[in-house]
Amino acid sequence: MRVQIIDVSKHNGVVDFNQVKAAGIEGVIIRAGYGKSVSQKDPYFEINYKSAKAAGLHVGAYWYSYTQTVGGAKDEAIACLEVIKGKCFDLPIYYDIEEKHQIAEGPAFLEGMINNFCERLEAAKKFTGVYMSAAYMKNVPMRTLVKYSLWVAQWNDKLTFNLIQPGMWQYTSKGVVPGIAGDVDRDYMFKDFPTIIRTAKLNGYDSIYDLDILEQSVINDTDLTLLYELRSQLERLRDKYL
Repeated sequence: MRVQIIDVSKHNGVVDFNQVKAAGIEGVIIRAGYGKSVSQKDPYFEINYKSAKAAGLHVGAYWYSYTQTVGGAKDEAIACLEVIKGKCFDLPIYYDIEEKHQIAEGPAFLEGMINNFCERLEAAKKFTGVYMSAAYMKNVPMRTLVKYSLWVAQWNDKLTFNLIQPGMWQYTSKGVVPGIAGDVDRDYMFKDFPTIIRTAKLNGYDSIYDLDILEQSVINDTDLTLLYELRSQLERLRDKYL
């Protein structure tokens, strides 16, 4: 399969996701935030999530890393989980690694930070993965790459990354899509993540209620807040008793 996806952050401004969907885009990966603090949540995350869901798009998220230590990746994971708490994603939650100082630390450092972030998310029943450029990803030990879903950035007409089959390929940063002012990252999705994630009851789909369906019908901000709180309460009860 080869499904058209985009990824967005505050840098894309206000997005008309209805136009995006009408243009043939089927999903979006939204930046949830960056760094080790909840205060670093992307200011457009909430509106992007709400609007993309309302348009009927598949939705995932990513968290941009700035950590300078292996242990700092745990703090970034905790912040990410707090920001996305109470929401449902039928695409993966990715750890975005792009900083040159991280790559310069070498394979052991990269392996440690990836495991620290992704293991913390998996413990919270999230389907997680790693975003890196094709060149940078070659610095990560294979034993780590095979553990998580890969989102490879290689801005080219052809994907030549061949260490392992990625689930997602970001093929340009200069895409043009109706509903978005200026350039936007465009991606191909090669795996049926919505089915995988829902079947495994991950990323918020472990409730006895399909709150995601309800969420797509709710347009009142107050009711949406109540829905997110309900999800959070259900997650706490699950962690306590299951």
